[in-house]
Amino acid sequence: MILSIESSCDDSSIAITEIKTKKVLFHTKISQELEHSVYGGVVPELAARLHAKALPDILEKTTAYFPSLKAIAVTNEPGLSVTLVEGVMMAQALCLSLDVPIIAVNHLYGHIYSLFIEKETHFPQTILLVSGGHTMVIEAKGFDDFRVIASSMDDSFGESFDKVAKMLGLGYPGGPVVEKLAGEGDAHRFNFTVPLYHSNKIAFSYSGLKNQVRLAILELGDSRSEQDTADICASFQRVATEHLLHKLKKIFKTTKIKDFSIVGGASANLYLRGKIEKLCAEFGATLHLAALEYCSDNAVMIGRYAIDAYHDKQFTDYSDITSNPKVFK
Repeated sequence: MILSIESSCDDSSIAITEIKTKKVLFHTKISQELEHSVYGGVVPELAARLHAKALPDILEKTTAYFPSLKAIAVTNEPGLSVTLVEGVMMAQALCLSLDVPIIAVNHLYGHIYSLFIEKETHFPQTILLVSGGHTMVIEAKGFDDFRVIASSMDDSFGESFDKVAKMLGLGYPGGPVVEKLAGEGDAHRFNFTVPLYHSNKIAFSYSGLKNQVRLAILELGDSRSEQDTADICASFQRVATEHLLHKLKKIFKTTKIKDFSIVGGASANLYLRGKIEKLCAEFGATLHLAALEYCSDNAVMIGRYAIDAYHDKQFTDYSDITSNPKVFK
């Protein structure tokens, strides 16, 4: 079995996965959303202190699996340095005490492998990764053979939802709240423009759209009603998604894509899923989705990547784990 640890941001998570069957035997995740919501976003130092308490509490529930562990997997990048170190230190201590190797996992690689939880690995695929920190299209040809073919020039898709929610006073995390209110609003009331619409550049940008929303909120002022808020959310979500679709369609037109996937925390957005499903149908591609419970940060996806890494003998020097990054090409 492999024990995996995830602490890249504000979710403390540990999982146990059986190597041979890929079956998830244990998974617990403790969210810090409530503690950070009062600040409108993640406070790194607070997140680190919460991880320091939550991770050992979860680990205590896994001791029965220790005799069967063949490796420890841990997220070592990208993320908040002060929270990543909490997971890394635990992984190092476990490796020393249990005399097993350590597998350092790029958090984004983990999101890709969320597609294969309790399933066989399936490559090649073209993958849209949308999260609070990243928006990118990845050409995935095989294990560790990932190439970024498009990425954001500024804000990410998920981050823009959180920032719009903050401007509207909707709290943190903003994505689910904006999506819910969007379902109650008029998506065409505000004529926000699609970013980079007249540019041939295959890239994403959300800073301009975020500013358009800010100006609309300022114009409404103190007279903004609940319906106004819902209409802003709906119009924003429509245009934010249209921007993705516009650039993805350019990729589909120039590349024969057989299998297409969406991963990352923001891939749980059902409006986005529905639009991507129609795009794939238009171009004859098969759409693959991670289960909703594994879209956000979790240790299960880290463990699933680690299974393939274990078979490939991709182990890391436990004392040098933070200086051995696995980056996209």
